[in-house]
Amino acid sequence: MPTTESMAALEQLTPLPRHVAIIMDGNGRWAQERGKLRVSGHKAGVKSVRAAVSFAYQLKLDALTLFAFSSENWRRPADEVSALMGLFMAVLGSEVKKLHRNNIRLQIIGERSGFSQLLQRKIANAEALTANNTGLTLNIAANYGGRWDIVQACRYMAEQVACGERTVADITEASLNELMSMSNLSPVDLLIRTGGEQRISNFLLWQLAYAELYFTDVLWPDFNDTAFSEAIAAFVGRERRFGCTGEQIRALLVK
Repeated sequence: MPTTESMAALEQLTPLPRHVAIIMDGNGRWAQERGKLRVSGHKAGVKSVRAAVSFAYQLKLDALTLFAFSSENWRRPADEVSALMGLFMAVLGSEVKKLHRNNIRLQIIGERSGFSQLLQRKIANAEALTANNTGLTLNIAANYGGRWDIVQACRYMAEQVACGERTVADITEASLNELMSMSNLSPVDLLIRTGGEQRISNFLLWQLAYAELYFTDVLWPDFNDTAFSEAIAAFVGRERRFGCTGEQIRALLVK
């Protein structure tokens, strides 16, 4: 783990990411490589979730967003989906108090109506328990899709225009952003995808506009502090320009 001295030295060289998002891929392949059922890979992946949250907490990140279950994952075999829902409920029950003790706020982003009433209640209770915590914000994307996120924001904006609360001229990037998931948080700086695939799979399409993308072959159950550190190091080594040239950025720094 990074020491206080090494963290301070690193921050003097270049800013660390404030908000990291992770596509946790490779659970099924991890299980298959070991001759196990896919659900055993998802269970093994819970260990990596705990490790990633702990690492993000120690790095003092503002937010960590984990892609747990996409809106397309309902197409998977029924027994796997059922097992995932059961695992989701079990983890909510076992982990929320630990998060609360560590001043971590939990938010679930995604379309909740697809979940059972019991799971919806567990989500609401977990969020209520941690709502006033001021440390790391942990976002779990469940039944989430980036296109869904944009569409639901547009629908809400259209409803406001229709009832006279806004005008068409009020529709701007900033006003639409206010209606997107996680609008209350700092932008995503770094997206990590494990498992070797190099695509974003309909995840945070709006929020990743200027994020750095990092892909690793490490399967999610094997993603540990070392793998997370390598992703952070890759981020630190990049020149983030936000549409400007490097020369323009350096000119701003000397003013």
